[in-house]
Amino acid sequence: MSQILVPGIRLTTTRTVVENDTAAVYGSGLHDVLSTPAMIAFMEQTAMKAVEACLNPGEGTVGTEVNVKHLKATPVGRTITCTATLQEVNGNRLLFHVEASDDEGKIGEGHHERFIIDNKRFKEKLKG
Repeated sequence: MSQILVPGIRLTTTRTVVENDTAAVYGSGLHDVLSTPAMIAFMEQTAMKAVEACLNPGEGTVGTEVNVKHLKATPVGRTITCTATLQEVNGNRLLFHVEASDDEGKIGEGHHERFIIDNKRFKEKLKG
């Protein structure tokens, strides 16, 4: 590993809400606001990227559990920020605290679990 995988690793990423992120497009609602599935995907991506530099060659992570609250609507065009903080390392199991906000404050928070995998072995299992 190029960095040591320990609790406290943190990454913050930022992006702009676009039309494809909306509840209306996802089918999870009728409005042109950030959908819960898009917010969760942003949280998962941030957590995944937070530990990439700590993995051995050929390793990756997969999300296995998400427990978040979507607290507030965010319209298209607004910038959102997500912070993923590694809270626990237990073997191949990684537990993150994730939080998202826009310029008006917190829009979502919770926990996300990922597992470290061997990418080649994972793909072979999918072939059946």
